[in-house]
Amino acid sequence: MKYNDLIVNKNTRPNRKGRGISAGQGKTAGRGTKGQKSRTGHAKMPAGFMGGQRAIMQAVPKLKGFKSFHAKAEVVYTDRLNDLKGKVDNYILAENSLISSPFAKVKVISRGELTAKIDLETQFASKSAVEAIKKAGGSFKKVKILKRPAAKKEA
Repeated sequence: MKYNDLIVNKNTRPNRKGRGISAGQGKTAGRGTKGQKSRTGHAKMPAGFMGGQRAIMQAVPKLKGFKSFHAKAEVVYTDRLNDLKGKVDNYILAENSLISSPFAKVKVISRGELTAKIDLETQFASKSAVEAIKKAGGSFKKVKILKRPAAKKEA
């Protein structure tokens, strides 16, 4: 065994700062002299604080308007539903390329003539579209937006 091979645990006692001039880290406690960073509470400055002058968030001009993060409903017109029969939901609309995904919000709007008898199950429909569906002998049922299935993680 050699002296440099010895494994010695370090003394983990914390250094007591600011306990008198002779304590090693006393008086200014390693913060230097004067100034904002030598004071207590300097580490808790809010984000964007620039030493008392006007913050960057206040100086930069803001954009007008509002951007919604909610996805807009995809529109399907009643005259496009004539090719379908029976129960029509988001999956059937996606299979027939009337919407981009079966997990999208769908709103059916009246346009043209509806002759097919369908049982529509989507998220939204205009009053005139519901009337046109009932006039053709079908029905409308409001359903919730379909959730995407969670991807299974392989172990």
